[in-house]
Amino acid sequence: MDAQFIFIFLLTLLASGIGAVAGFGTSTIMVPSMLIFFPLPETLLFVGIVHWFGNIWKMLLFREGLRWRLILAAGIPGTIASFIGASLSLNMSKELMLKVLGVVLICYVLLLQFRPCCKIPEKDSTAIAGGTSYGFLAGLLGIGGEVRSAFLSAFDLDKAVYIATAGAIALIIDSSRIVAYMAGGTSLSPVMLSGLLAFVLASFMGSVAGRKVVNRIPQERFRTVVSGFIFLAGMRLALFS
Repeated sequence: MDAQFIFIFLLTLLASGIGAVAGFGTSTIMVPSMLIFFPLPETLLFVGIVHWFGNIWKMLLFREGLRWRLILAAGIPGTIASFIGASLSLNMSKELMLKVLGVVLICYVLLLQFRPCCKIPEKDSTAIAGGTSYGFLAGLLGIGGEVRSAFLSAFDLDKAVYIATAGAIALIIDSSRIVAYMAGGTSLSPVMLSGLLAFVLASFMGSVAGRKVVNRIPQERFRTVVSGFIFLAGMRLALFS
C-alpha cells in the first residue's frame, strides 16, 4: 500500500477525531502536515473536501444541537467572505497572517482565564461578524475554525449546540471555498483522488470516536476544554507558521 495513502488516512482519522471534540482542528492539523508532500492549492482543496464531510458527520452525530437562526446568521455572510478569501488565496504570503491570528487566539483564551464568566450576547450582529471573519480566513488560509470556535465558545453554548452549529456553519462556508478552488483550476493529485472514499470513511470513524469523548466531558468543563484546544492552536500558529 502506498505510504502517502497510509499517511493521509491516519492523518484524516486523527484530525477528524480532534475536530469532533473541539469543534475545529481538522484543517489546522491537516493543512501544515499535507504541505510536506503536496502543493498548497491541492492541499487546500483536499482538506476542504475532508472538512466538508466531517461537518456532515458533526451535524448528524449532534443533530439535537442544531440552532438554525445562529447557523444562517453566521453562515450566509461567511459564505460570501469565504469565496472572496479563496479567490485571493493563491497569490498571497500567509506566514505573517497566521502568526497574527495565533496571537489573537492566545489573547482570547487569556481573557477567558481572567474573566471565566465572560459571555457575549447571542445576537445576529455578533453571529454575522464571527461568521464573516471565519469565512474569510477559511477561504484565504485554509484555516479558520479557531475563529469560528472562539466566537461560538463566547456564547457559552451547550456542547451539542456548539458542535452541531459549528459543523453546519462550516459546511455552508466550505461549500463556497471548494467551488472557488475548483473554479480557479485546482484539482486533486492521483493519490488523493483514488483514495477519496477511504479518506471520507476515515473522517467518519474519527468523528464517531470524537463523539464518544465529548459524551464523557461534563458540560461545565466543556468550554475549558475548547479553550485549551484554541490556545494550543494559537501557540502553534504564532510560533511555527
